[in-house]
Amino acid sequence: MSRAVYLAVAVSCYLAFFAAFVYLVGFVAGFPFMPTHVDKGLDGPVSVAVAVDIGLIALFGIQHSVMARQSFKVGWTKIVPNPIERSIYCLATAIVLGVMFWLWHPIAGSVWSVENQGLRIAIWVLFALGWLILFVATHLISHWELFGLAQAWRYFRGQEAKPHELRQPLFYRAVRHPIYSGMLLAVWATPEMTYSHLILALGFSIYILIGIHYEEKDLVGTFGDTYVEYRRKVGMVIPWIGRRA
Repeated sequence: MSRAVYLAVAVSCYLAFFAAFVYLVGFVAGFPFMPTHVDKGLDGPVSVAVAVDIGLIALFGIQHSVMARQSFKVGWTKIVPNPIERSIYCLATAIVLGVMFWLWHPIAGSVWSVENQGLRIAIWVLFALGWLILFVATHLISHWELFGLAQAWRYFRGQEAKPHELRQPLFYRAVRHPIYSGMLLAVWATPEMTYSHLILALGFSIYILIGIHYEEKDLVGTFGDTYVEYRRKVGMVIPWIGRRA
């Protein structure tokens, strides 16, 4: 496969992931014009809805965490070339999200509903802030590397990757995982917490905590005592909370 084809594959995968990400924002928000969202989807008994929705979140968590582990990549890169390994990972994430959007079963009922207009606006601001934090945080640690474009571009130009460095720009001085901080804020900040939204928020929260556990094992393996010291000083997803030796 030529270098130009690798680059084209990487760009295509990035666009697919970006489209899925944009849809995810609307899906969580429950915008009424969306074809499906957290409170709009397939009909079914509550027991089926709960089982299907939990299964869909679990599928996302398994794919997103397992494919990111170094132990998986060792075998995976024997099938998928290194320059597009991260791109295919992003494509797989987009596909899994698409399946979730397609098969999601809403559950009737509400945990809370905020009526005060000023408070509703404040909650929507927090919702938007969560996604903004997530998006900015990806750029702070190399957005293009995270989503596979940098790897394909380096291969296209015949360049070698530089060794990874543990950097702590902006948000990373306050929390170790600001991408997850933004995600948590986004899924919980809603003026209308329906039962199906609650399942989504709880499911993503559990996935994040499990994902962080395995991600930090990889980070300690990569950066050693440098990351251990960073983990000791900086909170996990909330400033000053979740520091550990």
